[in-house]
Amino acid sequence: MKTETRKQEIIQTAARLFKEKGYSAVTMRDLAAGMGIKAASLYNHISSKQDILKEIIISIAEEFTKGMEIIRSSENDAISKLKEIITLHVEITSNNTYGMASLNNDWMHLEEQLEYYLELRYKYEDNFRDIIKEGIKSGDIIKENSDTILFSILSTLRSLYLWIPKKEDLNPEKLAQSLSSVLIHGVRK
Repeated sequence: MKTETRKQEIIQTAARLFKEKGYSAVTMRDLAAGMGIKAASLYNHISSKQDILKEIIISIAEEFTKGMEIIRSSENDAISKLKEIITLHVEITSNNTYGMASLNNDWMHLEEQLEYYLELRYKYEDNFRDIIKEGIKSGDIIKENSDTILFSILSTLRSLYLWIPKKEDLNPEKLAQSLSSVLIHGVRK
């Protein structure tokens, strides 16, 4: 039990350092210093910096994929599904801003897991796009290019990790409602 707790602490410290410096710039010595331990001690809990990156990125990508599968398979209309997707992003990001930085900025450094990560990412985006297309077909969403709509919403959601840590009084539920209003209904009065 203690090993898992220490491993999680290492992963969280690494995620913070990856966000601050970038994955490539962080060394095992940096990580050890951030933990207040010797570099050799890290290897009792993890095998490499690559394994830490994989743990951070794949766990978040799988969380998004599972959430999307639940949303996609529901009987809700497209607008409700879009609101659920926005809520999913706010929840995951507010619980793990450092990990989201790695997911967005360092995914290309994955080695053995890069192909798996890309499968998860493309599947997620395809499901998102399908929800948009369903909404266009039903008349709930404007007739615009589904990729343009996807990019517009997803680029905002993917950058939440930059903004959320600056909000000390963050209420994830209110943020999700506000984002849904703006991203789905626009800013026109």
